[in-house]
Amino acid sequence: MPSMKNRQWSSRSIGSNWQHNVFYTLIRCGGKQAAYCLLIFVVLYYTLFRPAVRNRSSHYLNRRFPEHAPLRMLWNSYLLSLGIGRTLVDRAILGILGTKHIYVSPEGTSKLAELLAEGRGLILITAHVGCWQLAMANLAALNTRVNLLIHRDEGDRDRHFFEHNREKPPYRIVDPAGYLGGTLEMLQVLKNGELLCIMGDRNMGGAGSTVSVDFLGDPVKIPFSPYKLASATGAPVAVIFPYRSTSGAYELQVATTMRIPGNLGRSARAYIPFAREFVEALEAFVTENPYQFYNFYDMWGKQDEE
Repeated sequence: MPSMKNRQWSSRSIGSNWQHNVFYTLIRCGGKQAAYCLLIFVVLYYTLFRPAVRNRSSHYLNRRFPEHAPLRMLWNSYLLSLGIGRTLVDRAILGILGTKHIYVSPEGTSKLAELLAEGRGLILITAHVGCWQLAMANLAALNTRVNLLIHRDEGDRDRHFFEHNREKPPYRIVDPAGYLGGTLEMLQVLKNGELLCIMGDRNMGGAGSTVSVDFLGDPVKIPFSPYKLASATGAPVAVIFPYRSTSGAYELQVATTMRIPGNLGRSARAYIPFAREFVEALEAFVTENPYQFYNFYDMWGKQDEE
């Protein structure tokens, strides 16, 4: 049974409630450009005067840009923080101003519709890149219920886009902190032929629920439960990365699809090739989009045993 207590990461927000509300008010009164303008100065402050923010991004940036000098690395930290800042602002814009102000391309959903039509459900594996909430809004076009495995910390003050107008969530949340880590719920979701979205770059349980594969030159612990679910149910797997294009629009990249053989059993070793395929796709993504990977913790560090 997965446990959340030993996890190395946190989804808690950096800013306070009033700081987030400043941006929300600015979006309502001045539009998205006013929020983008304020964001530049806020990110600059955090980059220069909050060493903890730089430290959180250093684990990734040191491996992505090993040849960069300290001054260039400071600039990288600024760009990475600016990237996630824009993502959070865009998420609020979607909730406050609506879809007319944030364009989400429908490209990529046709491939997902084909996989879903097989009737075995569909497992979407994504990562902390771009803005997954905008991708979830786009998946409504597939006309099936979207289920998302996600754990939300009490200290997370960032509002989901639908919370700004008190709308009904466009997806159903499966909490990994629940009974058996939500496994029974996920099995039922796939049995019903629905969509199940899981973060493939962040472990929700202990070390016993992961396999070790290389990412950016060093080993990381990657959960293998999505591939185990696919093996047990016959559901196809699609690796997707929602990202912000240079024009400011959001695209949905279907990086790869997988067919997991049935009855692979419980041994973690059997799922290493599929975890490796996911990581290779993620590595290709961050090579092309280095400032859109938002896993702000040392995923290469020593992991606690379950």
